[in-house]
Amino acid sequence: MKLVKLIANLGYGSRKDVAWMFREGRITDVDGEVLYADDKLEHARILVDGEPLDPPPGLVLMMHKPLGVTCSRKDAGRVVYDLLPPRYRVREPALSTVGRLDRDTAGLLLFTDDGALLHRIISPRANVAKVYEATLAEDLRGDEAALFASGTLLLESETTPLAPAALDVLGPRHARLVLHEGRYHQVRRMFAATGNRVETLQRVAIGALTLGELAPGAWRALGTEDVERIFTAMPEALT
Repeated sequence: MKLVKLIANLGYGSRKDVAWMFREGRITDVDGEVLYADDKLEHARILVDGEPLDPPPGLVLMMHKPLGVTCSRKDAGRVVYDLLPPRYRVREPALSTVGRLDRDTAGLLLFTDDGALLHRIISPRANVAKVYEATLAEDLRGDEAALFASGTLLLESETTPLAPAALDVLGPRHARLVLHEGRYHQVRRMFAATGNRVETLQRVAIGALTLGELAPGAWRALGTEDVERIFTAMPEALT
C-alpha cells in the first residue's frame, strides 16, 4: 500500500491532506530523513511530525471507561471516542467498541478494527468471561449465588433463562459477578430480580485481561499476549 493511502486510512487526513504533509516534509523516518509518497518503509520506522505513526489495521485498544460517557459515535453528551485522538474516529477500517457499557457503568472497554476478532470475543461460543463489581442499595439476602448459578433465572420480559453466572460476595453490599453472556443491562436486572438495586457498577476484567493500574479515561494499545488473555481463564484473584 502506498504511504499516502496508508497514512490517510489511519485518519491523518484526506489523501490530498497527506500529500501536502509529504511536501511539507512532515513525514520522516526514524533517522529524520524526509520521506516521499512512493517510498516503501516498515510501519514502525515512519514518523509524522516527529511522532511514531499510529498502529496499523488490526488495532486493539483497552480503555478504562469513566462514568458519564456513552459507547457511541454520536450522542448529546460525551462519548468514548472523545477520549481518543480525533483521527481514531475516521480510521479505515473503522475502530469499533467490542460490546458496550452503559453511561452509568465504568470499567474495561475494548475497541478494535478487526471485525473477525470482534465477533470472536462477543460470540457465545467463545464463552469469554466478563467480570463486574457492584455495590448495592441493600444487603445481599444470601441466596443470590445459588440463584444466579442455577441457570433458571428469567429476567422480566424475557423468555430464555440466563446462563449460569458466578457470584462472589465481597461485603454485605458488595459483590463480584462473572457472566458469560451480555444481555441488556444484565447485571442491574439480575439484582433487581432479587429485590435489590445496583448503585455502582464497574467491569474489572474480560477473560484474564484486567484493568490493572489504568486510570479512568486512560487507554492503551494491546499486544498479542494481551489479546490472548481475553480468551484465557481469569486469574485466581478474580474468581
